[in-house]
This record gives sequence, structure tokens and C-alpha cells, in this order.
Amino acid sequence: MDNLTHTLTGLMLSRAGLNRWYARPGLVLMLAANIPDMDVLWSFRGTITYIEHHRGITHSIAMMPVIALLPVLLACAIERSMRGWKAAWAIATIGVASHLLLDWTNAYGIRLLLPFSSRWFRLDLNNIVELWIWGVLIVAWLGPAIAKLVSSEIGAVAGSGRGLALFALCFLPVYDFGRFLSHQRAMEMLSSRIYQGGAPLRVAAFPGSLANPFEWSGWVETEQIVEQFSLNVLSPFDPSSGIVTYKPDPSPALDAARRTFTIEEFLKFAQFPLWRVTPVADPEGARRVDVRDWRFPFTASAIVDASNRVLSSSFHF
Repeated sequence: MDNLTHTLTGLMLSRAGLNRWYARPGLVLMLAANIPDMDVLWSFRGTITYIEHHRGITHSIAMMPVIALLPVLLACAIERSMRGWKAAWAIATIGVASHLLLDWTNAYGIRLLLPFSSRWFRLDLNNIVELWIWGVLIVAWLGPAIAKLVSSEIGAVAGSGRGLALFALCFLPVYDFGRFLSHQRAMEMLSSRIYQGGAPLRVAAFPGSLANPFEWSGWVETEQIVEQFSLNVLSPFDPSSGIVTYKPDPSPALDAARRTFTIEEFLKFAQFPLWRVTPVADPEGARRVDVRDWRFPFTASAIVDASNRVLSSSFHF
């Protein structure tokens, strides 16, 4: 998920009751809820290196208690005291766990079991940015400040915001359960059809509209084609409405491109690759091999000459 969602989730955890454990709970939890994204530092070594490491070891269960120490050390430095560091570490671990859980729900995925397994885990329920989650978290964040202004005008005692925080935190699993039911319906609609005369080998559904939780982007793969759909689970599904992409025939050029470092690394991330082979003018007889992950606008490419030697490779958004 995006960092605003992570930050506000950390703040809600603090207001919901964890603020009783440590002197600066809001600071610790908001930092901890974002600290796994420290892997953004890999982007300075290039985009393919970033893809290789993003949502990797800093997002794993094994590293959770280790990276939870970083916001604790910062808070202790601000306090100029190590008093209460164990309680701070406990709530920081909860903040890191909230990050992993939120990232697990979206289509990008997360490698929870590193360094023991590089398997990607993803629920495909949410976009990176979810407007409904934003809305509830922002209301829960600003609600106490607005209530305080109103209370000061009428002379009443302002609330702590704990009720709104608990509501926001309860909303998250309830919303995701609704998305899960909608996602299951989308998968059933996609898997129960025949496409271009062939049964699907694999289907998938990813979040579509930012505003409508009932809209999904569908992926269907058969022996010969890949077909992409926009569907709404509340409306009839037309299996002839998709955008068809024909798979390229196996070739030495494809095999050569697959062996390049760039494409090898990219395929470790790409769960739904779309391949394309096109001729290029220079040098004569050369072909450009592109592979894109259908979920995101990431593409790895290689130029292969007539003798199936790779001349260059690249990765771009």
C-alpha cells in the first residue's frame, strides 16, 4: 500500500490503545509502519536492482523484529534515554506487522518468507492506493481535531479519538473481506467460460477502478492467447469483450532473451508476463524481445541479432 495509508494506520494503532505503552507511541508506530519501505534505497542502483529487492528482505517475517529496532533507536535518541525501549520495540513490531499485512492484500505481492523462500504472496484485493481506505483513515485522523474545535466553542471536553481509531482499524478487515467476496466472484466469472475455442489455463483478477470496489481487471490465458478484460461483478460478463494478445511462437530469439540478466531478474517478479517479438531495422535481421508484467507498466527488453546473440538489454517503466 502507499505510505499515507501505512502512516495513518500506525497513528490509528497508537490512538486505539498502544499509546499507553510508551512515551512517544505515535512517532514509533508511524515510523515502524513505513520502515519496511527503506528498500527504496535500492533504486539508487538502478530500476532493475530496485525491482529485484523491493518488497524483499525488509518485508519478510524473519526480519520484522530486526527492522522494528530502527524506529525504537530513533525515538530513544530523541528522548535521550533508553527507558521503556522494550515496550517501544513491542509496539514497533506491531507497526511493522501492519505494513506487511497491508502490502499482502494488493496485487504487487510480498516475499514474506525470505531468506528461506523467494515465493511471492499476494491477495490481489486492493490497489496500491485505495480511496475508500484513505477516506476512512483521513476522517479518523482529522475527526478528533474537528471535535476539539467544536468542543472548545461549547465548553465541552474533547474526546481522545480512540473510538474513531478503533472504527478505522475494524474497517480495514471488513473492507478487505468484502473485496475478497467480490474477487472470488470475478474469478468464477472468468474461469467458467471458453475463449477463442479454448479453455483457460489460468485466470486472475486484479483491482480495477479506484472508486468502484466491484470493478476488476481480468486476465485469461489459454494455449494460444492471453485475453484482458474489464468486468463488474454486478453486471453480466461478455467473454468476447476482451483484448486479445497472441502468444509468440517458441524461438531461439526468445530463448536467448530469457537468458539475459535483466529479463531473468524481471521474470522473478513478473507473475503474468506478456511477450512480444518484433523486427528492428538495424542491424538487419535483428528482433526486439519485450516482456511486460500485465499488472504494471514494467517492461524488460532485449535486442537479438540474426544469429540469436543478445546485443543489448534494458528495463523501463
